[in-house]
Amino acid sequence: MSIPNEYIAKTEDVAEQVIKRGKNVLPTVARLCLIATFFEDGLRMYFQWNEQREYMDMSWGCGKFLATVFVLVNLLGQLGGCGMVMARFKVDIAVGLLFFIVVLQTIAYSILWDFQFLLRNFALIGALLLVLAEARIEGRSLFAGVPSMGDNKPKNFMQLAGRILLAFMFITLIRFELSVWQVIQDIIGSILMVLVVLGYKTKLSALILVALLTVLNLYHNAWWTIPSYKPLRDFLKYDFFQTLSVIGGLLMIVSLGPGGVSMDEHKKKW
Repeated sequence: MSIPNEYIAKTEDVAEQVIKRGKNVLPTVARLCLIATFFEDGLRMYFQWNEQREYMDMSWGCGKFLATVFVLVNLLGQLGGCGMVMARFKVDIAVGLLFFIVVLQTIAYSILWDFQFLLRNFALIGALLLVLAEARIEGRSLFAGVPSMGDNKPKNFMQLAGRILLAFMFITLIRFELSVWQVIQDIIGSILMVLVVLGYKTKLSALILVALLTVLNLYHNAWWTIPSYKPLRDFLKYDFFQTLSVIGGLLMIVSLGPGGVSMDEHKKKW
């Protein structure tokens, strides 16, 4: 067992070096990736204003006024929330706003009845929880040296919930195909996701998952290769930016670590 352990240790050292070199830009890149799906959808509400209004009116029979309100709330809520997250301004309000948009769209677009889309929305909520956890860490750092009343339990549980919910994204990528590559991909991805959820070798596992998801996203969701008149382009674009947001959540885990409720944290006490 010494050879695998040595190999894992060397791989962790390389990962730590990568993280250390990118520590100044990693949180910003994570946030950019994380808000990608909200930003893209907010722009879509603007450029497809009439189409979105008509779709909501036809789907729900709610009339032009309520359909317009729906599109406007989505446009301003998503673009405004994205701007606040990137500016680190009232992050708790921004996350609450984006969370509201996720719930609103889940109901409005009947995503509750589409298991795959529902799981992806859960993953988005997990990524938002990690943004909120990061904001709490930054808030505490402003008062460095001030006596603290123990661990920041809400932050730790936010990180735990974020890790668990992010796992739902990978479940949607599992394909039961009888090809060697697909089976290997499913096994490796599942093992890495379990490690992230448990908080064991968390930064290394999350970093490898970032690389794996990036490759899969570019391969399966290459929406830019589809002509603009084909509906498939919009479906692939939606999947691409949702996956990018989950990649942002994983990068946030790489940046923050797993939090207090994790095996990595408990190992320090053993």
